[in-house]
Amino acid sequence: MLLLGIDTATRRVGVVLASEAGLLGRVELGGPDDGSRPRHAEALAPAIRYLCDETDVKLSHLSAVAVGTGPGMFTGLRVGVTTAKVLALALRVPVIPIPSLDLLAYPLRYSRTLVVPAIDARRSEVYFAIYRPVPGGVQRESDYQLGSPDDVAGEIAARGEETLLCGDGALRFAAEFHELDRVELAGAAHAAPSLSALAELAVARYEREDFTSAADVVPLYLRRSDAEIAWEQREG
Repeated sequence: MLLLGIDTATRRVGVVLASEAGLLGRVELGGPDDGSRPRHAEALAPAIRYLCDETDVKLSHLSAVAVGTGPGMFTGLRVGVTTAKVLALALRVPVIPIPSLDLLAYPLRYSRTLVVPAIDARRSEVYFAIYRPVPGGVQRESDYQLGSPDDVAGEIAARGEETLLCGDGALRFAAEFHELDRVELAGAAHAAPSLSALAELAVARYEREDFTSAADVVPLYLRRSDAEIAWEQREG
């Protein structure tokens, strides 16, 4: 089997190809760090083409398409999820949706601490969830949430356990989290959802036939977009 994975929840555009034998290749394109708009729509299709060319894989050979469903950047998520759905419909293959916070937490499954991934949600907020390492992976112990750094810090402090923070949201608000006892930051290597995790988890789910049709895949939004809020304000 061959599987294409896409994650565009953050400023990064990530694409991966994998089979039951493991990772075949991946492309990661970092977004601009000057505050300008990320170019997910312009970068994703060329990244897929380049990866397929370099690995000598034809899209017609794919068995499934996996996609990180967020939460994350509204535009990025729409681009990634829509692309995954269009490809799956055209190729008549299933989609494997995986929340992007899961993809941040999974690579830290060998730690002996709580794992808290945080994705930058802008407006001085983050998307986050709390995970506990278990044999073979991580187990989520909270809902997917939207909150301020203080909200995250409060939940961590209430648990009173050693905690490992990861994600671009953790890096952005590192100063706030450094004040917490028994908390460490995973660093820049764990800033974006892991493409290796996307490939590994998606292949395992495909083998269990744990997938869905393209029509049933939706991004995981935890709040309304800036455009929706602006429209409501104008109408009000």
